[in-house]
Amino acid sequence: MASRRQTARMGLALTFLWTRLIVFSFAELQRFEHSPKDDGSLSFLVIGDWGRRGLFNQSRVALQMGKIGQKLDTDFVISTGDNFYDDGLKGLDDPAFEESFTKIYTAKSLQKRWYSVLGNHDYRGDALAQLHPFLRKIDTRWLCLRSFILDAEIAEFFFLDTSPFVDAYFIDKEHTYDWRGVTPRKAFLHNLLKDLESALRESTATWKIVVGHHAIRSAGYHGDTEELIQKVLPILEANNVDFYMNGHDHCLEKITGHGSRIQFLTSGAGSKAWRGDTTPYEPYDKDGLEFFYDGQGFMSVQLTKNDANLAFYNVFGKALHTWRVSKDLHSAV
Repeated sequence: MASRRQTARMGLALTFLWTRLIVFSFAELQRFEHSPKDDGSLSFLVIGDWGRRGLFNQSRVALQMGKIGQKLDTDFVISTGDNFYDDGLKGLDDPAFEESFTKIYTAKSLQKRWYSVLGNHDYRGDALAQLHPFLRKIDTRWLCLRSFILDAEIAEFFFLDTSPFVDAYFIDKEHTYDWRGVTPRKAFLHNLLKDLESALRESTATWKIVVGHHAIRSAGYHGDTEELIQKVLPILEANNVDFYMNGHDHCLEKITGHGSRIQFLTSGAGSKAWRGDTTPYEPYDKDGLEFFYDGQGFMSVQLTKNDANLAFYNVFGKALHTWRVSKDLHSAV
């Protein structure tokens, strides 16, 4: 029987064809389906910025995720990107995949599908490796694409590849990015925005949730992403999106208001956090920034047809902030 590493090398032989398919195809967003519970409800965890081989409390966060996941009977996990530090995966046979993912998130409740997007650190390595279906032969939970749609009946999730929007990465002299499949950038972004707008407009789901790596609104170290405010936010607001969920800032935060019905939720505290490095800063007033925590943790979401119950947890599994959103009232309680 071939070893896992030998199998990986066999998988590498497919990379050339896979790369060509990625590079030369600007297809509409791929769709996946995930059935809710028998009663129509849905529950999931959200975590970002985590892959550090268990260091910086990654393992402790994973332990608490397993406990909360069991309590809530979660259906899947969402990763908001920066899945492997510091520079993504080196290739399909990079041991970091197992050392930072498979061997860390071992709880029974976490043996569900992980729906993931790429972060800017993932683009510093072999980005195509994370997208390659071969990784699902190593760990069947893994599903990572640039942008895609998840239909879970009462909710539709629109996963958005946000790194190509950020101008700074294309003039960065300190790091190398794997832009295969992104260039020509102008055409890539044009098609992505067109497909996103079309998919959101056609969606009849009760809850519309968009997931990206970079924040649209953030009071953390990185702050707002102006390119997303200009190009993405108007599309989300025009199509009644309920939540925008992201990582990038290594914290947990909730921002509302500022002329938008969307709740901007950051869950990027899966390992190394901002604590000791930064504190909340302007321009957000007290009404806009409703919660901020600069330690490690994650988020849970429970959805029914009428309500969403959300919570932020710290590294000890303590619920730091909980709230409910009523679909009928379109307001948080």
